[in-house]
Amino acid sequence: MWFFNKTCTSKTCLDGKTVVITGASDGIGKETARDLYARGARVILACRNMEKANKAVEDIKNNPPSRFSSEYKNNAGELAIYLLDLCSLKSVRDCAKNLLTNEAAIHILVNNAGVAAYPNKKTEDGNQMTLQVNHLGHFLLTLLLLPKMQKSSPNCRIINVSSIVHIFADIDFDDINLERSYAPFKSYTQTKLANILFTKELAHRLKTANIHGINVYSLHPGIIPTKISQYSSSTIFPGATLCFNLFAQLLYKDAKQGAQTTIYCCIDEEIANETGLYYSNCGVTTPYRKANQHEYPEKLWNVSCRLLHLEPEEDFTTFLENVSRQML
Repeated sequence: MWFFNKTCTSKTCLDGKTVVITGASDGIGKETARDLYARGARVILACRNMEKANKAVEDIKNNPPSRFSSEYKNNAGELAIYLLDLCSLKSVRDCAKNLLTNEAAIHILVNNAGVAAYPNKKTEDGNQMTLQVNHLGHFLLTLLLLPKMQKSSPNCRIINVSSIVHIFADIDFDDINLERSYAPFKSYTQTKLANILFTKELAHRLKTANIHGINVYSLHPGIIPTKISQYSSSTIFPGATLCFNLFAQLLYKDAKQGAQTTIYCCIDEEIANETGLYYSNCGVTTPYRKANQHEYPEKLWNVSCRLLHLEPEEDFTTFLENVSRQML
């Protein structure tokens, strides 16, 4: 349904800006990187597969977005690759340490990477794989990069890629790893709800701590046939991946179209003073059901800290200092 798809029309240039995008070697992450690179940004692809990331860099350099094609070579920014495996919290800390050491500033962080319908496996850190990749890893990465973003402000943004499937989700905070009741779809939907709740709570804590110049956004990119659904046939039912991709084709959002709301949240001037909100189709909208439970964001924050062996201090600045010590 291409006629319902909105495009980010902002002409914002990103000269001198540094952007970190997780999972940018494929899908909407790569298309987001392509667009922001064309606007002059230094775009960092934070990925676990270096071979795919290198191929993505070559593709981005050689294939500009259509609207930027005429001036692409002259106005494009820079591309860099950092190793990030969200399955490993050590890898998250190492990536953050490398970014903080090597990058002069970080202006935009796009928490894009994710898995769906993943088999019931635990990471080396003891967390359910989908929970750690889609939420906990990004939670920790964001906290570790926040001090650098404070120094890079104003006009810094954190974007958490969620999904409309959060409407099906609830979170059992006593069993967030789903050890008693694992189901692939349930695991995925709760992490997409977690992305929205994290956005709300982080925005609240930044405001309470009087930290300005960093805004936080969550979004639904659309129903898109990407590799995120590759495990569905083995974990949900045979042929589920094909069914999902056929359904996605009917709704007709390809990766380029699916990246538009992410790009919008990264650069649109009109939402520069908005924070903690949820977006779809290049506009703010209201999330559903449990995303509006007033006690859920703080509950998720506290459970996430516990799983990461962090003490959720009342003073946010002290809390960030304690988180940073994890890299030492």
